[in-house]
Amino acid sequence: MTTAKSTSQSSDKALESMRKFAEKYAQRTDTYFCSNLSVTAAVIKGLAEHKQEFGSPLCPCRHYQDKAAEVKKAYWNCPCVPMREEKKCHCLLFLTPDNAFASNTQSITTEEITQLCSEME
Repeated sequence: MTTAKSTSQSSDKALESMRKFAEKYAQRTDTYFCSNLSVTAAVIKGLAEHKQEFGSPLCPCRHYQDKAAEVKKAYWNCPCVPMREEKKCHCLLFLTPDNAFASNTQSITTEEITQLCSEME
């Protein structure tokens, strides 16, 4: 039986996992988070929710007829094919330094994600 506490702990673990992934991937690819950290927070939260629900961080910025089928195709699993091949992230999570929306940061805390997302609700 799943309890609210175990679901919350699982959600927290998924969020922390995706936060760490995003930071490491940004550093490894010389990309930066959006200057509006609310965008970064919302995308990381969406990736974490999809990872928890489907087992893969399916891009949360797209509409899918069948999310489970899209996960199996893997094209839009983060980092998506356009990001891996061309450094093009339509979610604005990973931005090249020359992008007008790029910040100079490659880090965000779990607390910042939680606070920024709660302000959007």
